[in-house]
Amino acid sequence: MLSYGGIAFVAIIGLIFLIVVLRYGAIWFQAFVSGADISLRSLVGMSLRQVPPSTIVTAKIMGKQAGLSIDRQSGISTQKLEAHFLAGGDVMRLMQALIAADRAGIDLDFERAAAIELAGRDVFDAVRTSVSPKVIDCPQPVGGVHKALSAVAKDGVELLVRARVTVRTNLAQLIGGATEETIVARVCQGIVTVIGSSNTHMEVLETPANISRGVLERGLDANTAFEIVSIDILDVDVGKNIGARLQTDQAEADTRVARALAEIRRAEAVALQQEMVAKVVDCRVAMVRAEAQVPKALAFAIRAGNLYSTGAPVLFLNRSTQSRPVDGLSTDGPLLMPPHSGDDNN
Repeated sequence: MLSYGGIAFVAIIGLIFLIVVLRYGAIWFQAFVSGADISLRSLVGMSLRQVPPSTIVTAKIMGKQAGLSIDRQSGISTQKLEAHFLAGGDVMRLMQALIAADRAGIDLDFERAAAIELAGRDVFDAVRTSVSPKVIDCPQPVGGVHKALSAVAKDGVELLVRARVTVRTNLAQLIGGATEETIVARVCQGIVTVIGSSNTHMEVLETPANISRGVLERGLDANTAFEIVSIDILDVDVGKNIGARLQTDQAEADTRVARALAEIRRAEAVALQQEMVAKVVDCRVAMVRAEAQVPKALAFAIRAGNLYSTGAPVLFLNRSTQSRPVDGLSTDGPLLMPPHSGDDNN
């Protein structure tokens, strides 16, 4: 029984080894021949960890053939490649970036490249941009339409500017550095500042290179993932006279304000006039009231006998006035009141 059990155990082990050899033999032999330094046990462990062995083997063969260090201790080991794959990285893209950086003489190790890719950046595109600079339109086209940047000089004339910014990737600041949108925004801000500080628009048209020089001196690529190589002015057009239009608008606004103030003064004058008319009417009413008191005062004076004169007669009464006849006079004519014989002061 023991001999049969031993034979069965050996047969099972042999069968398992045969299956492993049949499945991973070709890949292992390919790695062995290429010097990729991958054991058969590592290939089996990759399958158990859901890592495609062919991808890791191909990546290590590429690194070996490109002259990269694939040493298990200090180089690009199988364990590092598996860890990068399990973290969600693209092993083949990473290896292509390392090979391109090595060919271009760029200092890029495996740890930094893996960190760049896991951070969401395309490490191969970053290396390619470092080797071959990238050109960015400023401002960027919207919907395929290239628009110009509007800036106004001190004389109020608008200039429409289009520029092209040549950048290359700064691998040292790629992690945590600002992207292309920040570069475009800073360049646009620098162009507007330089043109706005110019006394006239003719100075800008005469020497457009002053725009590039002024923008580059500001260090706009600080804390970004790119290094600005050059800023080239593509086109400069003269736009509207913003200063004249603003002056016209200000003059119209001042005119409207002056008209409003004049209308206020006119309304105040009209109100004062109406107030004076009302006062005149009040005065007339007072005068009429005073005139109405005169006949009463005369009548009272006549009845009291206080109306007299030292000379000619002082009072004439109408014929219709009913009064007693005076001696020697008829009531048909005017009634004359004789002077009072007494003290003139009464």
